[in-house]
Amino acid sequence: MAFEPVTTVDQKPAAAEKPLRADARRNRDRLAEVAAAVFAERGIDASLEEIARRAGVGIGTLYRHFPTREHLVEVVYRREAEALCAAAGELAAKHPSDVALEEWMHRFVDYIATKRGLATSLRILFTTNSTLFSDTSGRVSQALRQLVEAAVADGTIRGDVDASDVLHALGGIYSAPDTPEWRDRSRRLVKLLMDGLRFGAGKAG
Repeated sequence: MAFEPVTTVDQKPAAAEKPLRADARRNRDRLAEVAAAVFAERGIDASLEEIARRAGVGIGTLYRHFPTREHLVEVVYRREAEALCAAAGELAAKHPSDVALEEWMHRFVDYIATKRGLATSLRILFTTNSTLFSDTSGRVSQALRQLVEAAVADGTIRGDVDASDVLHALGGIYSAPDTPEWRDRSRRLVKLLMDGLRFGAGKAG
């Protein structure tokens, strides 16, 4: 099954923004990468100073790229959503269809861990940029749908599976209580979900 590329989340135009130098681009990308990990670990109240320190830059560099916490949150959210969508095609090219689906769902757990950490600021962003969330939701659903349909077509998961049901099940992971063992439990739930999807695969209806 050929995969259609999942388009990335639209970026807002910045009329007066100059192209970044290579070193500045590396700093910006590194800050966004570290911020995603720190927000997932500590939540939205994570220290910006800690993010800068772990990225190996000064706090002034962070503020040059991200003047406000909300700006950093939006960039992190876009980056994580784009990486999750891009992973669908990448995993499908490397693995059998059911393995690609399972690996993508584990990445989905990482994505929602970051999203949970950003929850407070994301609610604020929703009031000013609601299209960001509708666009992202549509692209994530498209990525999952392609993986599910490929696995059904290959007979590696059962034929009566609907991608929207799988997404609903994954959404339950997001709603689970935020406890220290949340991530480990979520990965076990993905395995249980995949066991159910594989059960009876390839059998005639």
